[in-house]
Amino acid sequence: MILTDREIRLALQLKTLKIDPPPANEAFASTSVDLTLDPSISEFRTSATDSHFDPGRQDYPIEKVLGEQTFRINIDERGRYELEPKKLILAWTTEYVDLRESPRLAARVEGKSSLGRLGLAIHVTAPTIHAGFNGRIRLEIINHGHLPIRLRSGMKICQLIFEQTLGTPEKGYEGRFAGQSVDRTV
Repeated sequence: MILTDREIRLALQLKTLKIDPPPANEAFASTSVDLTLDPSISEFRTSATDSHFDPGRQDYPIEKVLGEQTFRINIDERGRYELEPKKLILAWTTEYVDLRESPRLAARVEGKSSLGRLGLAIHVTAPTIHAGFNGRIRLEIINHGHLPIRLRSGMKICQLIFEQTLGTPEKGYEGRFAGQSVDRTV
């Protein structure tokens, strides 16, 4: 069951769902809430140190590899970044989302149709925000269009759709992305 704007607001009031900073009134749609783009972006290096990724290898250190293959930048002081066509970047939501208080609440992060019509995708294949998740949401942003797309710090970049699970999970989210956040020292 998908939560409506009324149910999302109620969950925020009851603190069974936390979003920090809290969304403004205009962030709510009938069945979703918009999240915004953090200024921190990771670009992939053009000169790769490895010839390929090997995520099927047992104990593949994905975060270590991403750290070696990307570099961190911040959206400039004018608040904008030009995403070239066919380019993939990793980014974050400004908002921290906490689903730990309600074991029956999960979410999906989805793109905004207005941005999708320009060719902007905000996830490659990872829309699920598991029950028990807490942290900022990492986005895999790619420009599938033909023109550069200007991204601005603080712009509405994606939407969260909250779903009530059928039953309670045996365990909360314990994956490698629990509590993830932007390391601003890099």
